[in-house]
Amino acid sequence: MRVVPLSLAALFLTAGALSAQEDHRALEHDILKQLVEINTSDSARHTDQAAKAMQARLAEAGIPASDMHIIETGPGINNLIVRYRGSGSGAKPILLMAHMDVVDARREDWSFDPFTFREQGGYYYGRGSSDDKAGVAMLVATFIRYKKEGFVPNRDLIIVLTGDEETTGEGIEGIVEKHRDLIDAAYALNTDGGGGELRNGKPVAFSVQTAEKVYLSFQLEVRNKGGHSSLPVPDNSIYRLSNGLVRLSRYTFPVKLNATTKEAFLKGAANQPPKIAADMRAVARNGDPAAARRLSAAEPYYNAQLRTTCVATRLFGGHADNALPQLARATVNCRMLPNDPPDSVQATLRRVLAYTAIHLSQIRPPTLSPASPLTPEIMQPVTALANKMWPQAVVVPEMSTGASDGLYVRNAGIATYGVSAVFEEIGDDRAHGRDERIGVKAYHDAAEYWYQLVKTLASSAPPRET
Repeated sequence: MRVVPLSLAALFLTAGALSAQEDHRALEHDILKQLVEINTSDSARHTDQAAKAMQARLAEAGIPASDMHIIETGPGINNLIVRYRGSGSGAKPILLMAHMDVVDARREDWSFDPFTFREQGGYYYGRGSSDDKAGVAMLVATFIRYKKEGFVPNRDLIIVLTGDEETTGEGIEGIVEKHRDLIDAAYALNTDGGGGELRNGKPVAFSVQTAEKVYLSFQLEVRNKGGHSSLPVPDNSIYRLSNGLVRLSRYTFPVKLNATTKEAFLKGAANQPPKIAADMRAVARNGDPAAARRLSAAEPYYNAQLRTTCVATRLFGGHADNALPQLARATVNCRMLPNDPPDSVQATLRRVLAYTAIHLSQIRPPTLSPASPLTPEIMQPVTALANKMWPQAVVVPEMSTGASDGLYVRNAGIATYGVSAVFEEIGDDRAHGRDERIGVKAYHDAAEYWYQLVKTLASSAPPRET
């Protein structure tokens, strides 16, 4: 037998590793491209096409048809559930989450066709490239890699890809209510929460979403008899409503920190500019009101972390140019802290509007969601791998200012952790907006993070049940 010199053997090994990495990246690229070019916006309703495309890829990799289910939870709302079988040790599965649907995008609003995938200047562009087709692609690519390797986890792994996270959430809600057996798990990891922050290209924070603010919209209405516009009167429904909205614009809810936000401010201060860091620590330690005001003024994100927020998002009034308005209507959208009672928020709005003729009503009852515990058996591997891949970034828990499918999963008693792992430059989040994009390196690094994290969690002893 010929003995290959160590240096040459190492060279072959390195070349093989590079070739495998290129293969993984090509797979991740191709899946994301395929997904972006399927228009799964609410107006198009092509989530069935995306679900079938991912099902076909996973079937080709060796996932049995009996372990894949496309479930329609509403007209045009299709969801894909895939189970990767483990050793049958008895440990409950791990649930992995992403959503296939995207926000509508019009060609005239973009620099190019939003549903044509393109790579340019170190970014992948296209509607859903970051929110959340990247998550879908990462999870599907992870299962394919495991199948190619013959990896057998110590418990089943389940992917759930939903079809209407961006609208009503009926997909995950219907699955939880009617198909709980298909997704029941010890805990869930969500690609649509958390993430990394870059400052001037350098990683500074890795966020783990453990809580979400609660979505609640109110309708405000003022009605009166109207009349001819040539005979104006003080009792004008548009003026009455507008005055109330101006008062609302000047009101800020009180500062209320919870366990997640307090820990986030304390740990996150480590990589912030000195003045911001000092204010973050002051707010976290003693609720310093002056520091809270400075943080709120410095960055909308900090303001949203500190308190419940309510903001006018829609306005309608009148019926003719030459008539006094008989109706004025507005929508006010609130993002409540998880521990703020909805009735208390509604009572605050009534007080702030200060006009009894403004009829205030909830558009849809809110879905409350408790925070997930910072379980060491989960948080330690999450943190250790993040520290290994991005040693400059501080790992912090996060209360998401928006909502995700994790809301319904947490309410079903399955602790949920958002670990997107996608790093973005602070202030350059284009999700839902014009020319949405994701960094090429950021995307492939996040895919590698998911591949390693899930393998680690599925190869170790399961967390102790509490």
